[in-house]
Parts: sequence; C-alpha cells; structure tokens
Amino acid sequence: MTTRDITNCRLVNQQIAETKFKAPPEIVTWLGALQAQEYAMAKWAIGLRLPGSKEADVETAFNNGAILRTHLLRPTWHFVTPADIRWLLALTAPRVHAVNAYWYRKFELDSSVFKRSADTLAKTLRGGKQLTRTALKSALEAEKIFAAGLRLGYLLMRAELDGLICSGPRQGKQFTYALLDESVPVTKPFDREEALAELTRRYFASRGPATLADFAYWSGLTVKEAKAGVATLPPHFVREVVDGQDYVFVPTASGNHGEFQTAFLLPDYDEYGMSYKNRSALFDSEANTLGSPGGNTAYDRVIIIDGVIAGTWRRTIKNNAVAVETTSFASLSKTKQRAVANAVKQYRSFVGKAPEE
Repeated sequence: MTTRDITNCRLVNQQIAETKFKAPPEIVTWLGALQAQEYAMAKWAIGLRLPGSKEADVETAFNNGAILRTHLLRPTWHFVTPADIRWLLALTAPRVHAVNAYWYRKFELDSSVFKRSADTLAKTLRGGKQLTRTALKSALEAEKIFAAGLRLGYLLMRAELDGLICSGPRQGKQFTYALLDESVPVTKPFDREEALAELTRRYFASRGPATLADFAYWSGLTVKEAKAGVATLPPHFVREVVDGQDYVFVPTASGNHGEFQTAFLLPDYDEYGMSYKNRSALFDSEANTLGSPGGNTAYDRVIIIDGVIAGTWRRTIKNNAVAVETTSFASLSKTKQRAVANAVKQYRSFVGKAPEE
C-alpha cells in the first residue's frame, strides 16, 4: 500500500469520492461524530459527502433534531445523531473534563457551582423550551451565578457533557439549547466496553487507513483505551505496515476507482484532515504544500486534488450570489482546472447561489 492508496481509500471511506448514503443523518451516523464549530462549513462537510444535496436539507435536519450539535470527543463542537449522543457522551466526557480541568479552576467552577447551574438550566428549559445562549445567561445571573464570556461557555459545555442539555432548532441565526431528555428519546445504554468497541469500529470503517495514534488523537481517549478498542475490531478490518506505521482499515469495495471525482473543496476543520494526528499523507512533498501560503492548511478551506492539498479557496456571499476564489499552490493542467471548476460548481449548487457576475 502506497501513500496514494491511503488517500484514495480514505476518500472512499469518508464518503467524499463517492457515497452510499442519501440523507444528512446517515452521513453523521457513518462518521460517528463530525467536527462542527464552524456551523456553515460543517453543513458543507455533510453536503460534500452527499452530491446533489442542498444546504437547506442539512439545516432542516438540524432544526428537526435529526442532527444535534454538542461538545464531545475533544472539547469542541461536533454534529452527532440522537441515537448516538448519550453513549458518546458517556464514553468521552470524562476525558473532556480532564482537558477542561484547568479552565474549571481558572473560572472558579466547582461541583457546587455546576450543581446550581444545572438546576437553573433544568428549571429554565423545562417544558420543551428552546432558549438562546443570551436567555440562559440571564437566567443564570438571576440566580447570582456569574455567567459572562468564557465562564458561560464552560457552564453550558459542562451541562452538555453531563447530558443535561443539547442543541435545539435555530431562531433565525441564533442557536438554542434544549433539555436532552425532552429532545431525544431514551436509547438502550451501552456499557463502557460496548461504547469503546462501537466508536473504534465506526472510526476505522469511516476513516481508515488510520493508525492507533490517529484514533487516540481524534477520539480524545488515552492510548491505552484506544489500543483496547482496536483489539475488539472484527477480522474484516485489516492491518498493513506502511513506512513503519501500522494502519488499520477496511479495504474499499468500490468498482469505480477510475471514475472518481478528483477535486474537492474541503471546509474548515473537515474530517478528512481532522481525523488524523499524522497528516503527512495530505501533503504533496514535491509541491511543498507544507510551506504554502494561507495559514495552517490542515484546518483552512483547502482544495484537494488526487487526495492531497493543492490549494485554498474562499467564498463571498452577497444576496443571492456567491463568489468562490481559488488559489492553487502550483500550476494546474487543464484537466485539473476543469476538476476544480466542477468542485466549485458542486459547492454553489449546495448553497443554492448563482455565480457572482
């Protein structure tokens, strides 16, 4: 297996080069969780994996509660489905608390404050209410709980990690919170071993080939926990050593290897980059993209051509038109130029905007 084989397999398994799904919640289920702090771009991360879908489809799924947005895995926002949110929180919240411990101390957030905050949030949201961050801040401060700036963020994150609150439908452009137990049907609980096995299976099925270190980084679990998860994988997950690294994956079964779309506009923080601690496979050493302009290309809006980062892109939306500007790190052949143009067309179709004149 070569580096090109690794990227080709990842593009298929991540549902980017082709997809076997038809609806936004199916993509989120397949991935287990999808990083989503940049909401508009997170919607495009789903749309990228569902050719022909529209931004309104993802927005509807979110507002209907078919997709939720909360903190889990690492301490950042992720899309997750109602069927998965509880067991994912139970598995990963302890590690997030450990990461957050410094900030809890910095903002003087102890068990007493968290209990008072939880009681206030539960009372305020009870009865199916869906309230904005501003409204919850007012409710907390009415109970003499200081809730400005980052302190409010950590109070709300703690309530999410404890399974008290989750995302509600948007009010215009504002996000809301709701009580998890009033929003999500109760599901059969997983014990910790079952949850670890399920997360491990989802990760390597949807993101392989990947390493143990990649999985530990993405999940936020310890290396010991990640190793225990890998030990539970069934026999159809194969292992192969490439350049001294032990990769785990499910071989792709696609019959369309010669017909893949070759160029893609990736959103910020897309799982194609964020799923791996070692991102060397994303970079073309001959093009020296590691030193290319545009900031940290592992996180920026990047252009992928033949599996590697080949440039950056940015968009400007005005009224009903969208301007997409692409910058390549090296001159492109006419074939690759057409491929990038098709990727731009796919994005414009997703957001439902005409090209800017």
